[in-house]
Amino acid sequence: MRRLHAERSRLDDLSEGIGRHPGSQLYGRQTECEALSRLMATVRGGRSSVLVLRGEAGIGKTALLEYARDSAAGCRVVRATGVESEMELAFGGLHLLCVPFLDQLDRLPKPQRDALKTAFGLSTGSPPDRFMVGLAVLGLLATAAEKEPLVCLVDDAQWLDQVSAQTLAFVARRLLAEPIGLVLAVRAPSLDAELTELPRLEVQRLSDSDARALLDSVIPGRLDDRVRDRIVAETQGNPLALVELPRGLPPAELAGGFARPDARPLTGQIEESFLRRVRSLPDATQRLLLIAAAEPVGDVGLLSRAAELLGIDAAAAASPAEAAGLITIGTRVLFRHPLVRSAAYRLANPGERQRVHRALADATDPRADPDRRAWHLANASAGPDETVAAELERSAEGARVRGGVAASAAFLERAAELTPDPARRGARALAAARAKYQAGGYDGALKLLDAAELSLLDERLLARSSLLRGQIVFTSRSAGAALPLLLDAARRLEPLDAGPARETYRDALYAALTAGRLAGGAQMLDVARATLAAPPGPPPERNDLLLNGLAVATIDGYTAGMPMLRQAMAAFRTAELSAEESLGWLPLAARMAHNIWDFDSYLTLSAKLVEIARESGALSALPSALLLHLSARVLAGELTAADALVAEATTIGEVLGSSFFAQYGALVVAPWRGREAETREAIQAITRDVALAGEGKVTTATQWATSVLCNGLGRYEEAFVAASRGAEHPKELGLSTWSMIELVEAAARSGRQARATEVARLLDEMAQASGGDWALGTSASMRALAGGGSEADELYGEAIERLSRAGVRMALARTRLLYGEWLRRENRRVDAREQLNIAHEMLGQMGATAFAERARRELRATGETIRRRPDDAASETALTAQETQIARLAGQGLTNAEISAQLFISPHTVEWHLRKIFTKLGIASRKQLRATPPEGTTATA
Repeated sequence: MRRLHAERSRLDDLSEGIGRHPGSQLYGRQTECEALSRLMATVRGGRSSVLVLRGEAGIGKTALLEYARDSAAGCRVVRATGVESEMELAFGGLHLLCVPFLDQLDRLPKPQRDALKTAFGLSTGSPPDRFMVGLAVLGLLATAAEKEPLVCLVDDAQWLDQVSAQTLAFVARRLLAEPIGLVLAVRAPSLDAELTELPRLEVQRLSDSDARALLDSVIPGRLDDRVRDRIVAETQGNPLALVELPRGLPPAELAGGFARPDARPLTGQIEESFLRRVRSLPDATQRLLLIAAAEPVGDVGLLSRAAELLGIDAAAAASPAEAAGLITIGTRVLFRHPLVRSAAYRLANPGERQRVHRALADATDPRADPDRRAWHLANASAGPDETVAAELERSAEGARVRGGVAASAAFLERAAELTPDPARRGARALAAARAKYQAGGYDGALKLLDAAELSLLDERLLARSSLLRGQIVFTSRSAGAALPLLLDAARRLEPLDAGPARETYRDALYAALTAGRLAGGAQMLDVARATLAAPPGPPPERNDLLLNGLAVATIDGYTAGMPMLRQAMAAFRTAELSAEESLGWLPLAARMAHNIWDFDSYLTLSAKLVEIARESGALSALPSALLLHLSARVLAGELTAADALVAEATTIGEVLGSSFFAQYGALVVAPWRGREAETREAIQAITRDVALAGEGKVTTATQWATSVLCNGLGRYEEAFVAASRGAEHPKELGLSTWSMIELVEAAARSGRQARATEVARLLDEMAQASGGDWALGTSASMRALAGGGSEADELYGEAIERLSRAGVRMALARTRLLYGEWLRRENRRVDAREQLNIAHEMLGQMGATAFAERARRELRATGETIRRRPDDAASETALTAQETQIARLAGQGLTNAEISAQLFISPHTVEWHLRKIFTKLGIASRKQLRATPPEGTTATA
């Protein structure tokens, strides 16, 4: 397998000193140098620190990296540099950074070690999950920093390949308790999305006084004051421009300053300076520079072989370029500056570039480096070439196996461009679109789909294209926008392959449930009718039971679909599913278990989904799985365990670069705790999301959360308004149904008894169809609340008995609260105190603070004095959310390595947190933590 680089060093020549005072001081860089010095002090003190240096070309970022290197006394320093022409070669930059530590691979856990070896081409295996690769790099760097602090310097980070940039950003966000410094230099105006959330320092232009001082330091002899002022004005404080622009100017111009000021953009001026210098070189030297520019590995042997194929004496041709300070050829071929490389490449016409790439392809060993050879062949092609396209396709597969999905997409896209046969071109463009989608390049994937559909795709490929378009829109925009696309794809697949067609109908149904009521376009009813009309899928039968049951419930009513849905739940609960089946079918199955009031199935299936998503490393599926399961935890009255799941969803959201999971998790949990500010913040964040605008489910969810919050706080008028809006579309099921429960309570407490009775009747119809204790217990409670009178006593008793059996402790505690409130109003104070005391204790232990406070106020009204429970937020300040997660996992017996893998932090950070946990809890060992875990950590997730 080819090696991208053994090592790439940067040119230590004049550019290293640009902007330096004698004595290694930098002109006008006090702020930047102080920031880097603080970073080094933090690292030497045993903690991590990250900084992105961002500035225009030539602004002095490389010089600041040199300053960082010089300031890193007592630290080990490693370096990497992004190269523009290597952006499509997966893991190139990351491999360069990690090469010095690969002898430590055996110290990593096996899944991480295998992922990194596959990514770097050191072994073969299944395509590694990029987050597992990130965790492996985090562990590798942490291991390397055990003996001495580690400083990683990355120049030209804007030219790192995508997966390397993503991995480094992942590592940067997870660093904490390791003595590691990471400094990345990136050219403005670019800033990859992966780097936007990292600490950043904008490198500004030099002041006029610093610019004059630098100019005087690099130009020998006396410079005319007017010329100096012109150069300072034109270069606008850019250090590289100050050094390079005067080069090549005639002495008369330097002396008199009569030239017209150049109005080109500054980067263009700098590159023009390099262009002039390259043009002045002999033809053979210019061609040698073109070869070096087209092949940035810096391999002197490869340069010589390619030059020989083109009839160039490499040694003789190199001398003028080295004398001009444009290039250095030693153990590596190194350009003075990236703009020299681009100038050398720009000067050549397309035909010259193609000849050079052909020579480089011929000079590259096809066995040692097939990917780069294929890439050069592609750049050497003047038109369609099936042989080259086939080689690119093979390279794409190799990149995919190594986990370089972005590289695979690039190879496939170029292969499609070079494919002469229209049908094959369309198939390759479709494959490129799927790879681009998997790499997160949604806009590029859609463009490739457009190109593919203009080719001669057969019906099967057209259906696959429609399906992929729907998946892209679902992921990147919204479920509502994806729904008609998924429905169209399912219909196209139906006559071709029943299995994929049923899976696509499944995804369309899930999208419809997720979107809820829509402003227009395809609706749940459309998908349900199409699902029922489609031929059955392959075994097992449980899949069709689930789909058809949901479709019948949508078309003919809740009661009609219930028998099939109950059968499906029983089958899914006991089935042995593969990881692929679980990730495909359990999200919908768990959701429907919730909708038919089958709490045992809901808890079991959502927990199984979380477990499989964790074990398989399916991070794209894990956040939604966590949100499903944390709702089950809330229903069980385990708010602390739900908080831990929110924290995990937040962690993964940080990895994926999305705050949605954290906000939606907060929306589910915060209202029960009576946290108004947190609930409102989550509501605002979700409703501001443009991608979700117009989807009814957003309205339902936010109004349900508002109604729970206001019912807990006793603000029944507000709760009534919110619950009414949340319950407007009962066919949405889920939170629409739970909004009906909040509506009965808000209506009864605000004097709207007729409305409460009406909604309680609708809930009872659903409960009778379901037939389970959860549904029937809830119905009994709501009918007691709405009706009151002599039947209420018996109904509340039935509700408490049924809800106790069902295991839904939150509903049980609220029912005891409602029963106690009714008993007090009936002047049965002794009976009321019994129920209210139980409710107060249960709700307080759960952390449902507002509802517990309601119980306390009712107890006071009965004449019983009870102390206010301490605010749950104050009582939990002993452990942060992440500390609670770690304590829970350690209490279950997980090792530091296992905890680090689940929470995407290093084992060193786990150990650091555990020391703080032990101190806060007053314990000394993990054994004590298992014996007396903090509140809520006993529940498994």
